[in-house]
Amino acid sequence: MSAEVLSVPREPDAFDRFGERLADRINPIVVKEVRQGLRTRVFWIFFSLMLVACLFISLFAFAASDGIADRAGQATFIAYFVCLGFVQFFVIPYAAYRSMSREAEDETWVLLTLTGIGPRRILAGKLGSSVLQGTLYASAATPFLLFSYFLNGIDLPTIIVGVVVSMGYQVFLVSVSVSLATLAESRLVRALLHFVLLGILLQGLGFGIAGAALIGEFAQKVTSSSAFWLTSLCVLFGMVTTGLLLFEAAAARLSLATEDYARGARMVYVVQFLGAAALFLWGWQLSGEAEVLTAGSVTLSVYATLVGLFVGSDRDGMAKLHWVTGGRYSLLKPGGLRGYLLVVTLLLFVAAVFFGLALTEGTLPMGAMLVLVAAPGFALLMLSLPLVIARWIPHPPWQTPAMIRLVFLGLVVLMTGVPPLIGEIVSDADDLFLNALNPIVGLINIERQSHDALPLVLLVWGVAAGLAASAFFSLRARDTEWLA
Repeated sequence: MSAEVLSVPREPDAFDRFGERLADRINPIVVKEVRQGLRTRVFWIFFSLMLVACLFISLFAFAASDGIADRAGQATFIAYFVCLGFVQFFVIPYAAYRSMSREAEDETWVLLTLTGIGPRRILAGKLGSSVLQGTLYASAATPFLLFSYFLNGIDLPTIIVGVVVSMGYQVFLVSVSVSLATLAESRLVRALLHFVLLGILLQGLGFGIAGAALIGEFAQKVTSSSAFWLTSLCVLFGMVTTGLLLFEAAAARLSLATEDYARGARMVYVVQFLGAAALFLWGWQLSGEAEVLTAGSVTLSVYATLVGLFVGSDRDGMAKLHWVTGGRYSLLKPGGLRGYLLVVTLLLFVAAVFFGLALTEGTLPMGAMLVLVAAPGFALLMLSLPLVIARWIPHPPWQTPAMIRLVFLGLVVLMTGVPPLIGEIVSDADDLFLNALNPIVGLINIERQSHDALPLVLLVWGVAAGLAASAFFSLRARDTEWLA
């Protein structure tokens, strides 16, 4: 009688269990896009061309290094970076746009959303797969970039900074591409956006290569200074957070009105705003110049106005649901009122911190101090005025987010262009009182004529406070109209 060997199933070990958990957690869109992207001819053609081009550059640089020993490393680094930059800054972002656009053209977006993955995870899959492909290209090009170090003329920190910043720049361009693809609602719009994207990517490619040339030319002289590392960190932080903000805004645009679509974008906005303020404070500590605080106040005020307008003009389509559910007073919930309060809170908090530090320092000139104080006032004024005007106009289309932003653009043109024109006819184009509420000429006049500018600063803050109160009650009436 033959003995039967019973096969007992093997217990999964820790590595298998880890693999199963990882497979469950990873975004399926990333797996799909990476597998699909690595199988295309486009990937292998550009990957092979990049490697062949880098190989020929290496052979030529090695043969010519004796005659130009002092400059061979810099020139070779830039040549390598052109090959890598063309793929990272043009090919991959364009492929991400086409991948997202095909979902609308082939009408497969609805099928993806029916799987329960959600718009945010779908867009994250598109972004993540592009970043992984870019990392693969960068990994293949990094040995060649390191080879330029042995040709003299460039140091290792410069090469590392160049590679890391290029990855952040790629994240930004891919986010722009994916965000533009979500705006296409018809064939005509998709065609127009296609040409717009090509122009953006070509310009972005030029900026990327020019930045690499500047890094290769000057970085070796200043890599030992703290200012270089602070500048590199600022550039990297700005590109990555702006890319993530565009990504979250695109995900919110595709989400349903019943979803908590505003949380991601507003969290990124808070991180970016406070992170930028921290970087300005770090720059002030390193340089010891109090004027950095004034520059930070002006920069953050402009940013709060431009980005805060989109946050504050948000129309809460399901106001009742978002107000009565958990976190009723959370500023991260949808709705223009909570978005407006979030922007104003951040702006006033950072302005108060900068003003307190400038007073403690005691070395800031009077003109720079008044500009530091006036800039947030102008930001609050320009942020509140469109909301108030849109509320005054009874016709419903004027109270949509798009029309509020159009009113803002019109106000910027009127408030910056008309007063200098009238001043040119009456007295001077930069007349102090005619340009009192001009956010550009007004700030310049406050800095130049600081001895007469204090009443203007108080006027700006008085008008801004009145408009802010009016905007608050207007938004409150709009977002809580379901209570009536």
